[in-house]
Amino acid sequence: MNTPDIQPALRIKNVQEYYFSRKLRQISEMRQKGISVINLGIGSPDLPPSAPVIKALHTNALNPENHGYQSYIGTPALRNAFSTWYKSFFNVDLNPSDEILPLVGSKEGIMHISIAFINEGDEVLIPNPGYPTYEAATKLAGGKVRYYDLTEETNWLPDLKRIESGGLDRVKIMWINYPHMPTGKKATKEIYSRLVSFAYKHSILLCNDNPYSFILNDDPVSVFSAEGSMATALELNSLSKSHNMAGWRIGMVAGNASFINAILRVKSNMDSGMFQPLQAAAAEALNASSQWYNDLNAVYSKRRIIAEEIMNLLSCSFDPEQAGLFLWGRIPSGYKDAEDLTEPLLQKAHVFITPGTIFGSNGDRYIRISLCSAENVMNEARERIKKVTEEVIS
Repeated sequence: MNTPDIQPALRIKNVQEYYFSRKLRQISEMRQKGISVINLGIGSPDLPPSAPVIKALHTNALNPENHGYQSYIGTPALRNAFSTWYKSFFNVDLNPSDEILPLVGSKEGIMHISIAFINEGDEVLIPNPGYPTYEAATKLAGGKVRYYDLTEETNWLPDLKRIESGGLDRVKIMWINYPHMPTGKKATKEIYSRLVSFAYKHSILLCNDNPYSFILNDDPVSVFSAEGSMATALELNSLSKSHNMAGWRIGMVAGNASFINAILRVKSNMDSGMFQPLQAAAAEALNASSQWYNDLNAVYSKRRIIAEEIMNLLSCSFDPEQAGLFLWGRIPSGYKDAEDLTEPLLQKAHVFITPGTIFGSNGDRYIRISLCSAENVMNEARERIKKVTEEVIS
């Protein structure tokens, strides 16, 4: 019987399988052959959530009444916890009833926002380098990707005059992400004020993706610290990095009630709410004191020292002031691009480090080291790299 000619939708023609999906498959194949690969590429926290969070999950899961469908807008307890968290750590007031929407992970929120606001042919400003999901979500929603440059020369900040000079009549959304992934550039209230004024002037929805505020950063800042931001901005946040809950898939989007309602119209047709015990545990996580973040950062600080030593071994330069879960460094001039360094490291040292190439053309000459491995693992990676430096260093 002949296979019918059923073709995938045209919308996925220009969307590739996620880079880390492919790379993890390669690493798995190497391990199946008996090769011990150390993965310093992916930002998946290896530490657990706090004990009270686990207890809240367990306690609520024991209640038979908590296993049914939940509200599409999340439990009042979780929305209130997000609101209190923003007030306590960002000094931002958010109405838990209509300015906060819990999400099954903030990555899903990027897709929800794109579908809710992008019409066919609308342009979307996306940072280069930046998180690849912004591009994929834009294309899947029928939008047109328009990159804006972030470079060392501009201190990894957008050149708003240059963006403006290209015309903005078709631009609907601008994605920003501070502390920035992958470069670790921190945000300030002044930066957000300039971005909000720019977005308001040109009727652009400014979307700030903000999951790294608490990692190696003493001053968490929200886009909502800027005057007038509620009129033109949304902010995504997540418990993945800040509370070691990446696999739990718990995030949120905040903004004015009309924006949130538009996103809800998409979300409510794509999922059926979040498991109640997860929401209860997330609310518990958000009640953590400053000491939780201090203790977490004490661990990451020690790992960061080893990551810096690896960068130095590879003759890469880096900004010691960067924040977040990674270390971003510029490769020496002898390499064609970042993969010209990272692939030999994978094959000869059996250490995977992310090439900046995957984040856009402005990442071609950079690598990114994740801090999501224990000190002994990172030390082993450093020693492996030290043994092969003469083979891989240009």
